Amino acid sequence: MLDALEEHLSDRHLHVIAPPGSGKTVLGLEVVLRINQPTLVLAPTLAIRNQWIQRFCELFLQTYLPPAWISRDIRQPGLLTVVTYQGLHAACNNLNTVEEESEEEENEVAGPAAPQPEKSSNLNTIIEGLKKRHVKTIVADEAHHLKNEWWSTLIQVKEQIDPVVVGLTATPPYDVSPLEWQRYLELTGPADAEISVPELVTEGDLCPHQDYVYFSFPTRSENEKILSFRDGAYSLFQEIKTDETLIEALAGHPAWAAPSENLEWIYNNLPFYSATLIFLHANEIEIPETHLEIIGDKHLQIPPLDYTWMETLLEFYLYKGQGSFDAFDRARKSLENRLKRCGALERRQIRFGYNTGLAGYLTSSLSKLESVKAIVDFEYQCLKHELRLLILTDFIRKEYLVNGLENTLELNKIGAMPIFERLRRENADGKKIGVLTGSIVILPVSAFNAFEQKAAHHGIPAIQATLVPFDNAYIVIQQTEQLKHAIIHLVTEIFQSGEIEVLIGTKSLLGEGWDAPAINALILASFVGSFVSSNQMRGRAIRTQKENPGKTGNIWHLACVDTSTPAGGIDVDVLRRRFKTFVGIAVHDEPGIENGTGRLGIPEQLHQPEAVEAYNAEMFRMASDRASLQQRWDAALETGVTLVEEIKIPFKKGKPYRREKRLYYRKTIASLFGMLAFGLLGFFGQALQSLLHAIGSMKNIEDFYIWLLYIGTAGVALFGGLTYKTFRLYVKYRDIAKDIQKIGEALMHTLVGAGIFRTDPAKLNVFSALDESGAVFCHLEGGTAFEKSTFINTLQEIIGPLRNPRYVVVRKSRFLFFVRQVDFHALPEILARNKPLAEYFCGQWRSRVGPCDLIFTRTIEGRKLLLTARARALATQFEDDTEHVHVWR
Repeated sequence: MLDALEEHLSDRHLHVIAPPGSGKTVLGLEVVLRINQPTLVLAPTLAIRNQWIQRFCELFLQTYLPPAWISRDIRQPGLLTVVTYQGLHAACNNLNTVEEESEEEENEVAGPAAPQPEKSSNLNTIIEGLKKRHVKTIVADEAHHLKNEWWSTLIQVKEQIDPVVVGLTATPPYDVSPLEWQRYLELTGPADAEISVPELVTEGDLCPHQDYVYFSFPTRSENEKILSFRDGAYSLFQEIKTDETLIEALAGHPAWAAPSENLEWIYNNLPFYSATLIFLHANEIEIPETHLEIIGDKHLQIPPLDYTWMETLLEFYLYKGQGSFDAFDRARKSLENRLKRCGALERRQIRFGYNTGLAGYLTSSLSKLESVKAIVDFEYQCLKHELRLLILTDFIRKEYLVNGLENTLELNKIGAMPIFERLRRENADGKKIGVLTGSIVILPVSAFNAFEQKAAHHGIPAIQATLVPFDNAYIVIQQTEQLKHAIIHLVTEIFQSGEIEVLIGTKSLLGEGWDAPAINALILASFVGSFVSSNQMRGRAIRTQKENPGKTGNIWHLACVDTSTPAGGIDVDVLRRRFKTFVGIAVHDEPGIENGTGRLGIPEQLHQPEAVEAYNAEMFRMASDRASLQQRWDAALETGVTLVEEIKIPFKKGKPYRREKRLYYRKTIASLFGMLAFGLLGFFGQALQSLLHAIGSMKNIEDFYIWLLYIGTAGVALFGGLTYKTFRLYVKYRDIAKDIQKIGEALMHTLVGAGIFRTDPAKLNVFSALDESGAVFCHLEGGTAFEKSTFINTLQEIIGPLRNPRYVVVRKSRFLFFVRQVDFHALPEILARNKPLAEYFCGQWRSRVGPCDLIFTRTIEGRKLLLTARARALATQFEDDTEHVHVWR
């Protein structure tokens, strides 16, 4: 990046996307020096703000004491001014907003917001101060943090002082709307480089690392509450399922009684209409043919009534009926109260599968305290005093630090202090444990002298501290005004040197931007599942350490399994969502680098204790073999050269990662033909053997004909249904795998033609492939990171299940020159903004894919087609969800 700096800065922007730990701060500081102009650095939090100053002083000035020309106050800028985004916004608008102070005590349920003073612009004063200091460079660190109002302030500052802008981020906001993305680029400029984790491991800039999952089960009390909710919800579901009053109310709705006269309502309320049909069908009420004609499929198989359809139905009955059920007000109120008592209704949201309480029992399960203890003990056994383990959690829980000679409080919540207490109370091997949060800092007494010496080097001569009243082995540091800017740095230094071996902190203070390269183990005791936070937290453990070239990082994720569901429940869903955001190597021998939980080998039947115990033991076995981690990374890196973002159409939804890959001949048209062919060959082969065996005993030709009749009848019985299904699906639909390349090309050229993609189309290429498991992959080669991500997202809209698109593309083809095949696809939202753009896409489709029609769904006819399409679309019939994946290729 530095070698080509002049070229990158030709547009007065440098925009670098790289993982946490890759050296963005050092790069930014070096660029600032080379530009050699007064500079404003913007950081997302106070902790990261202070870290910029500390890194600059130590690495470039060889001092611990910041010189007077470095300012933390935007109202009094210096040669180098370092502030937070929020601080800049507050100063420009005369707001007395408390900046993102690491995190004082977090509240699980936010109280009423404090009254804000009315905004009064101080923008011109701030800008004049920056101009007076001749500030001509702005560094935007982790610019994805920008809120709308912060962005507005910063853009105005940028326009007034016309600086060079250096944008640094690990997590660009790819998932925002095109308008928001353009706004982001307005600040940072287009990306000059996007650097992936595998590339940095290859270069030795990030260490070999591995993700491990440790599962737990709810405590007895938590499990009883979960099962009580499950039983109550199921019982209520069964009662409502046959509720005579509800049947009467729905059967009397005009859309059921006279569908032809209420077509507009039906087409505008497809989910409610569908739920009504499914409910009445479940109660053995015959669906009149009129409804099937409206749907457009007389052979439609009505799905069973499940929780999801019941939730949709009750939302309609209780809240969205628009006066249709006024005669049943008393019954509706009674039903609403029953749902509330059961816990299936919260804030007008009906959920039979879970509620916030059930989610809390799992995400904040006390069993995770035991998981943390087990992992800490395991890692200490492996590394002893070389261990540098960080535990990140969501809350401090100050109330567990008591002012008494004993601390015997029941540990009934997850947080920094409960984790400290759990580890402190059973610390027979003498691990050095510390706590670092925004309001509580606890050190081992053995580390206090080293802490005082470090503080003295930073010009802080006196430290105020008190012993923990219930354990003289620990000391609480009092944070004075002089100490507060340096406290994180000081604790980090003694952690790095081994005075602390296990450090407990909160994600809001240490989860982003905090730099401690010695970390070789990380426990994420947080229930956050967001793209930004999970990626940032994980990044704490993957940095290299120059004093330890053989460093490896173990990253532990915790999940509590809901035993009442085979899939594992809500907390496991959070885990799966978290793993969509980052890549790593598979835990088994087959080399490969990809995102998702598929690489973790998670058992299918998570609700079985023996399977979970075996999995946890296997995780410990693998995590203990740090010596082979580098070898596994080397083998995986040899399988590719770059990280590709692509779409995957799997053969079988929800299949776990397997060491041995198989062909799943079940879900596509081609597979049905394959099964049929092999089945017929096998059957008639066996039948022929039986026939030849029997010929010798036949007395006349009539016996021979009887044998043929038997064989034919058996063949029709066994394979007739499959033959019909195979032929019918093939006639109605074409396998989308054949067209994915062409659809991708039509999409790519449309996005170029619409001006959404700026790259020369000659440099773009759509690539598709079929792997040995039968899955179809497709991605865009060339172009910017945003273009690649946009391509995947829009392609996913096209081939995924229909929801409520503005336009539907009706795909047509012919079979044997006389039978029309039809499939339905949503026009992506980004292309559905105006009709000319939609028609342009269809023109590209016709020239590359084949015949199609474009239907506007906001008309009566369009709604009718949408209803038909949603019932019959290939994606809906096969129920296979496309996946957004990152793969090293």
